[in-house]
Amino acid sequence: MSDITPQLILHGGRIRTMDRDGAVASAAAISGDRIIGLGPDRAILAARGPHTRVIDLRGRTVTPGFTDAHCHPVFGGLRRVECSLDRFSTVEDHLAAVAAFAAANPDRLWISGDGWSLDTFPGGIPRRELLDAVVPDRPVFLSNRDGHGAWVNTRALELAGVTAATPDPPHGRIERDPDGTPLGMLQEAAMNLVADHIPPHDAATLERAVVDAQAQYHAWGITGWNDAMVDAPFLAAYRAVAGRGGLTARVVLSLRSADLEGFGGPDGIAAIRDSVAADAAAADPAAPGAARLSAGSVKFFVDGILESRTGAMLEPYLEPDGRPTDNVGFLNFEPAELRRLSIELDIRGLDLHYHAIGDRAVREALDAIEAVRLANGSRDRRPHIAHIQVIHPDDLPRFAALDAVANAQPLWAVHEPQMDELTIPILGPERTAWQYPFGSLLRAGARMAFGSDWTVSTADPFPQIEVAVRRVWPEHRDAEPFLPAERLTLDEALRAATVGSAFVNRQDEAGWLGVGRLADLAVLDHDIDAPDAPPIGDTTVVATIVGGEIVYEAPALGG
Repeated sequence: MSDITPQLILHGGRIRTMDRDGAVASAAAISGDRIIGLGPDRAILAARGPHTRVIDLRGRTVTPGFTDAHCHPVFGGLRRVECSLDRFSTVEDHLAAVAAFAAANPDRLWISGDGWSLDTFPGGIPRRELLDAVVPDRPVFLSNRDGHGAWVNTRALELAGVTAATPDPPHGRIERDPDGTPLGMLQEAAMNLVADHIPPHDAATLERAVVDAQAQYHAWGITGWNDAMVDAPFLAAYRAVAGRGGLTARVVLSLRSADLEGFGGPDGIAAIRDSVAADAAAADPAAPGAARLSAGSVKFFVDGILESRTGAMLEPYLEPDGRPTDNVGFLNFEPAELRRLSIELDIRGLDLHYHAIGDRAVREALDAIEAVRLANGSRDRRPHIAHIQVIHPDDLPRFAALDAVANAQPLWAVHEPQMDELTIPILGPERTAWQYPFGSLLRAGARMAFGSDWTVSTADPFPQIEVAVRRVWPEHRDAEPFLPAERLTLDEALRAATVGSAFVNRQDEAGWLGVGRLADLAVLDHDIDAPDAPPIGDTTVVATIVGGEIVYEAPALGG
């Protein structure tokens, strides 16, 4: 135990350090931004001073702070000012919410928002006429919950000049009636035909979105994240918040490869990384917001999603009756181009972050990582592939062989309407069994991280952990497990959400707890290992600590 008097002591609990030995302590002492003691209550409490805050955990579990390895928090923060549909499940409720938002915002030139689910509409395809009935006079643009498609009304199509004669853009598709008339659903890059006409949010709104999202993340026990889709305005918002000391989380920005030219190419992105790092080095220790921001990562959207048949597959999608189609989805990059860009970015020391849903996309991402290693030699790189919905069995061992991190979104590995009605029928039995193979990846030696993809799904880590362990949605615990052979243990799931995700973010002094390491912790509302503990998905957080500072505190914490 250090001779330094701690500013904070936690005692009387079960502190899961998540170190390699799985050590557990009952008490921790914190000074500054570091843990200075871990051990039994008596030894730690003996170090307290007259100004030490002492918190009795009353048997609760403490874990390392959680890191979200793949998310879109700015969009979460923007839900305060946009039409959010994530709470609704029927067509009628969606339309009522859109009508209410339009009525409450008569001065908005555009009605924009997100959050609707594909399984709400037949075949995952909503029509423009539905929106025309509630908002006939203003354009409406509503992206679905995964952000890979948008539902628009007739006015939006008219303002964008999208007609039956408009060709599908590269890497996109306009859903049409048999005569070619756009029916109101835009897939992937086709969204930009309309989205490019929407007035952008101003800087103050984006900065508020960062702060609001951060508050919600801390209430979930999350101490850091990787924003997986950062453009120039988002970058500016993060830098502004960090520069005035408002960033309490540890954040990695993955700059969008789609904006590569706007960022100045690989050299421009490397310069942005270096500029953000210079701000971090110059940060005031008393207000270390800038020191917690980094921008050394680039995000590639390798493909789309399965439900819209835009995810890239090795074999064709199926018709509902099991007959093969001629559609294998599409890649957003030619394989050679993906490899070239990956090599160019890696040689500048940038980390690579890939969205890959279909088995073809996963393979192309792995091929790009392999090409990088062959071209640029050995170094401490942290490539990760997010979503990994369908992985061909031949590619499972390649994750470990290439040191590619499996960046999983465990909440999706369940039987639910979108899976059962839209996905399984177009894959067939064999490929259905290749979905979200978390257990197989770990058995093959892969390193795993957890990301939420918020706002696609909740960033609360505990429902995600429960699904990883049980393969059943927490709201329907009596349902049939989805591919139960791919379950993880509770320890494996916790490790992915802490150690694995911190590794991806290069937070080498966080992710697990030890003396001398960063004091980033989450205090849970009960002992999750107790025999009578409630389901893990019902766990809540009563305190979140980042760098020794309590950034979230529920009244139940006490002390």
